[in-house]
Amino acid sequence: MRIHICAVGRLRSGPERALVDDYLTRFDRSGRPLSLGPVQMHEVEDRKGGGMAAEAALLARALPEGALVCTLDERGRNLTSPEFAQMLADWRDQGRMDAAFVIGGADGIAPALRAQADASLSLGRMVWPHMLVRVMLAEQLYRAASILAGAPYHRA
Repeated sequence: MRIHICAVGRLRSGPERALVDDYLTRFDRSGRPLSLGPVQMHEVEDRKGGGMAAEAALLARALPEGALVCTLDERGRNLTSPEFAQMLADWRDQGRMDAAFVIGGADGIAPALRAQADASLSLGRMVWPHMLVRVMLAEQLYRAASILAGAPYHRA
């Protein structure tokens, strides 16, 4: 199952980029034997300042056709890392070819796009900068692959 991260904004070079790249490289190595990956990043920018609605339209166009869509949203479900790993495995085992994780901009994800999603996840009740959400999602993807592979990375 291919993984897509569809996000508002461009991740420039710096510590966040280095972390995302590191975790996604690890995920690709550990996930491929599990039929997870590769990860493709789809970054969109609303240069005209149209707000959440314009960002939602750009994100919708970036979604691969037929992909399972999961938004990252403070109102989403809170899962443990093993539950997240199991969710990915279930999607894969159901024959899903693509899963797309959607990360909105500073104002979040437009309600219409949230309503169309197949799933919604929260990384906690606090609001996180969208650039850090990418880092946290990349780490959880790697952790999920490690859990599914029985590797010692996850110790909980």
